[in-house]
Amino acid sequence: MEKIIEESKQGNSLVLEHKPENTKKLFIESYGCAMNFSDSEIVASILSDGGYNTTSVLEEADLVLVNTCSIRDKAEQTIRKRLEKYNAVKRINPKMKVGVLGCMAERLKSQFLEEEKIVDLVVGPDAYKDLPNLLSEVEEGRDAINVILSKEETYGDISPVRLMSNGITALVSITRGCDNMCTFCVVPFTRGRERSREPQSIMNEIQDLWSKGFKEITLLGQNVDSYLWYGGGLKKDFADASEMQKATAVDFDQLLEMVAVGFPKMRIRFSTSNPQDMHESILHVIAKYPNICKHIHLPVQSGSNRILKEMNRLHSREEYMTLIDKIRSIIPDGAISQDMISGFPTETEEDHQDTLSLMEYVKYNFGYMYSYSERPGTLAGRKMEDDVPETTKARRLQEIVDLQQKHAWFRSEEFIGKTVEVLVEKVSKKSTEEFSGRNSQSITVVFPKENYKIGDFVNVKINSCTSGTLKGEAVGLSNMN
Repeated sequence: MEKIIEESKQGNSLVLEHKPENTKKLFIESYGCAMNFSDSEIVASILSDGGYNTTSVLEEADLVLVNTCSIRDKAEQTIRKRLEKYNAVKRINPKMKVGVLGCMAERLKSQFLEEEKIVDLVVGPDAYKDLPNLLSEVEEGRDAINVILSKEETYGDISPVRLMSNGITALVSITRGCDNMCTFCVVPFTRGRERSREPQSIMNEIQDLWSKGFKEITLLGQNVDSYLWYGGGLKKDFADASEMQKATAVDFDQLLEMVAVGFPKMRIRFSTSNPQDMHESILHVIAKYPNICKHIHLPVQSGSNRILKEMNRLHSREEYMTLIDKIRSIIPDGAISQDMISGFPTETEEDHQDTLSLMEYVKYNFGYMYSYSERPGTLAGRKMEDDVPETTKARRLQEIVDLQQKHAWFRSEEFIGKTVEVLVEKVSKKSTEEFSGRNSQSITVVFPKENYKIGDFVNVKINSCTSGTLKGEAVGLSNMN
């Protein structure tokens, strides 16, 4: 499971610079994880070259696209409501075409097109380059669909436009798909098998971002730390690679070091990691370079070995705790965050207590916590009864959330009296007199503006905190400027 983009950005329509020669209007919304938002930038780039300018006014669009998420039922219900809205507008403007992109597209292709007839176009995550052809089909009055999952497509040759950008931070996709087959997760079925992007194309994209003034990038993938480039192809086929391919392969710690050395004044984050692929070599690279952020998002999902086995997670409770110990030893100032699912099928009270005791052991800085919702197409959806009552799930989830809140306070208070480096990203929501940004540990920091500006790296002395925000005063620019 991957970090969901913050709620305030879900469903925002995305607008980029207009090309005067473009005559058609595109309205595009994104829901779900960071990868979906990154993919929407790729789609906008392809369609910009195909004659489309973006608009934030739904009613004036020639083409409406929604990039969808299948991770949880709530996300799918939100998108269904949006499709109802699009179709109400379409009755007024019958020339408007509606398309579904992304994970729901792959999963519900026939339902959307044939049964419900609510869209004209269905495009899976690996088929965005086919959009111009599919739109030609639609223009000629035919429904269009391409949800074929690719073994090669990484979009390494597309230069994404930055749709939701503040001009400071950007997402850079480095892997697509996932091989892990966790029983609760739809990603392997909606995004296909795992493959990595050619390293030089990644470096070129970051160079372009650096030249445009961006200060921070997040290396992105469903399973980012299992990155492996050996000349192209699926990760699962690496065993059959030639000796030369194996000798010249680039894995995640090597890529991370390449980026850190190549862009020493740029801050580097990455998401999402899986415990079995977070090798010690990666931890040493993070510790070595000050521009690599000291934050690891390390989904665990459950603290119970029995439930981890039912989830087909490739780590045990003990292995996870050993990894936590290594992180604390090698990166003592590092922050760790989690994903957690409550109420997975067959979960007992004892399993739930194992989760709470694991949380007490780690004391995460923050986390993303959900109750289990059955996803059609997953192994759990096909073979396991969703047998934990909703009231029990809700109660267990609340206990997890309450404990995380307690630990977040504990971790925030550790920063009081310390000076942290903050990249200024925006004006604070609560006061126009304050700036807001994140420190290396991905914790939000607010401080009085003074003479600083958005995009500055500022050293801030922390004086107080809440469970999720540090408050302080600037003591000068950092040497990252």
